[in-house]
Amino acid sequence: MEQRVAGSSVERDVMAEMRDGTMLSADVYRPSEGEGDGPWPVLLIRQPYDKAHAEMFSYLHPSWYASQGYIVVSQDIRGRWASGGEFSPFRHEAEDGYDTVEWAAELPGSSGKVGMYGFSYGGLTQLMAASLGPPHLTCICPAFCTPQLYEGWAYNGGAFALSFNLTWAMYLATDTARRKGLSGYEATLWKSIQSMHDWWQWLPMESFPLLRAHDLAPYFFEWIDHPSYDAYWQRWNIERAYSRITVPAFHIGGWYDIFRDGDLTLYGGMKDRAGSKKARENQKLVMGPWYHNPWNRILGPCDLGEAAASRMDDLQVRWFDYWLKGLANGIMEEPRVRYFMLGENAWREDSAWPPAKAEFLTLYLHSQGRANSLSGDGVLARRLPDDEAPDVYVYNPRDPVPSLGGQSCCIPGVTPMGPSDQRPVEVMNQVLVYTTPPMEHPFCITGKVCVRLFASTDVPDTDFCVKLVDVSPSGKAINLTSGILRAKYRDSLENPELLTAGTVYSFSINGGSIAALIRRGHRIRLEVAGSNFPCWDRNTNSGNNPMKDGYADIRVATHQVFHDRDHPSCVVLSGWEEH
Repeated sequence: MEQRVAGSSVERDVMAEMRDGTMLSADVYRPSEGEGDGPWPVLLIRQPYDKAHAEMFSYLHPSWYASQGYIVVSQDIRGRWASGGEFSPFRHEAEDGYDTVEWAAELPGSSGKVGMYGFSYGGLTQLMAASLGPPHLTCICPAFCTPQLYEGWAYNGGAFALSFNLTWAMYLATDTARRKGLSGYEATLWKSIQSMHDWWQWLPMESFPLLRAHDLAPYFFEWIDHPSYDAYWQRWNIERAYSRITVPAFHIGGWYDIFRDGDLTLYGGMKDRAGSKKARENQKLVMGPWYHNPWNRILGPCDLGEAAASRMDDLQVRWFDYWLKGLANGIMEEPRVRYFMLGENAWREDSAWPPAKAEFLTLYLHSQGRANSLSGDGVLARRLPDDEAPDVYVYNPRDPVPSLGGQSCCIPGVTPMGPSDQRPVEVMNQVLVYTTPPMEHPFCITGKVCVRLFASTDVPDTDFCVKLVDVSPSGKAINLTSGILRAKYRDSLENPELLTAGTVYSFSINGGSIAALIRRGHRIRLEVAGSNFPCWDRNTNSGNNPMKDGYADIRVATHQVFHDRDHPSCVVLSGWEEH
């Protein structure tokens, strides 16, 4: 039955048959009668969060896109809401996406050209469909997603992204409960999502009761069962499929988003390795300041200004107008890369990421053996270390260092997201703090933050967490980016190897990417700790899978971080001084 929404017409629950006979449901929006009879290009969004919602977390309603002269298809993926079949994350998105694109291209009034949009899972559905090369797919606009479902989605540096994965699985489970007729339990899940602080401490996580009940999210426990980059994860690696993606793509990401590095990896990978010259030459990137509920100017305690509130809908329509309607609107003549410079709180443009003028700056860790906390003597400086005593700290999994803001997902106030003053963490002796003198000249950090730590411990496995912080003259310490390495994955994410107690190892830790202006008089700070919880699960230090350990398996670890002639621990930044 056709309805009217904001001048557009919508037909609800239009069914599309997949290759195995499963029927998927979509709402189809069409331009108003005053826009003519078409034919119209099709915009397709596929996601698991209810087609009636169409990711209005961030985007304007499909009726608005229809008013711009498009047929808009909002589809429930397999096993979700009004669609048939059984839901299993990632498993059917390539084939179902291909089939849906080709079905949408044949809708009455369609011009035969299909573009896709959506963020997070809605970004992934685009990439997986594009990897099979549906003939009528013309361009995509993936936002806030990643090509790797192991490194960058479920895990980071071998550590489980707990706050994201647990709340996301519970969010997904609400619809599964509804489909099973468990309305009372659906209410329990919604209530529990808002009180997750009561659940982070559960061990072993493989027995997490809210998801074990009624078998609502078996995939969550599959993720736990596959802590290494094995065949379970490798089958979904989009990086292996770049050569099969032949369409232009507009990538959108955020500096405080959990998939920030995935967006950058996607852009760079497709620019260099996509399967057609047309695709390689027509990749664009926008990196804003946002976390996973974009395009906000307010992130935690920080108001990033009016520029941060840029709405991406208008930019997406320009992209689609060019590729689907052939309108010469100038979008492809604009610089390839547009990024928001934190600290300056303004947009910049460049032809590449990272910008070509960026150079490496190495800052070495220094102390006299007392870098513990803000009260310690830890220093970051360009000079190489001399004979210096190592810094010693203890990591106790029963009392982990808490997350304050960061790049997690997906609910502000529930999961650690965005900028936050780090001083409540930095006063703890379990955190090593290294800080530069005040900057004499502004310094633009643009690119990946890499930390090299020479360290030893007395347990078979543990985590090393790092955080880069911008310290203002008032002392406020705002996190820019963070990273983690589960030590047994130091050489390979596929083949973990336990540590030998007392041995000094060189650990390379990916601290993530950022664009931030460190103003004159501000300082750069590096934190080192044994946990960043619940952003990532806490390592029990036993050498086992921490998600399967109980409290009885916990071991307290004593770490030493070395910074001397033979062990020059450091952080490497990419950027330039501004004069």
